[in-house]
Amino acid sequence: MKKDIILCGVGGQGILSIATIIGEASTEAGLYLKQAEVHGMSQRGGDVQSNLRLSTDPIWSDLIPLGETNVIISMEPMEALRYLPYLSKQGTIVTSSKPFVNIPNYPEESELMAELDSMPSVVKLDIESVAKDAGNARGANMVLLGMAAPYIEILSVEQLRKAISVIFARKGEAVVEANLKAFDCGVAASQA
Repeated sequence: MKKDIILCGVGGQGILSIATIIGEASTEAGLYLKQAEVHGMSQRGGDVQSNLRLSTDPIWSDLIPLGETNVIISMEPMEALRYLPYLSKQGTIVTSSKPFVNIPNYPEESELMAELDSMPSVVKLDIESVAKDAGNARGANMVLLGMAAPYIEILSVEQLRKAISVIFARKGEAVVEANLKAFDCGVAASQA
């Protein structure tokens, strides 16, 4: 089994934390993993993107070819659309429904949503609101990871939960629990 995932967003949104958690879960599961990241002006709200390739068999390249991505996981809807050429015909987009307007000529929200809604498989949610309601305003990325968990398939929800616990352990039990709660809210939203 193989899963090709593109994680994308804007600098400071927590994309690389999601990549670290998926990487930890993959390593613990004994999967082959290749990862390539782009950190484009991340401190100025620029593009941050990561290719994750997970497989039960060896992987020879860390870059995902056009049309081969199984899941695009995006903290920002316009960034999800940027990577559409990489999405397979059976692929799924999991994204925030709320734009992060960081450029003067940012498209109208209605245009973005119409384009996303025209895709065959899209899961979107106001992840920032869900994170705030869960008591973890900084946990939107964990809500997004929870939403994406059922589409990753090669890793279970429990494997991802365990990886969250490992990655955030050095920050203390309260931070671990807050992130797990946000993750669980995302899983519940994706199953609703």
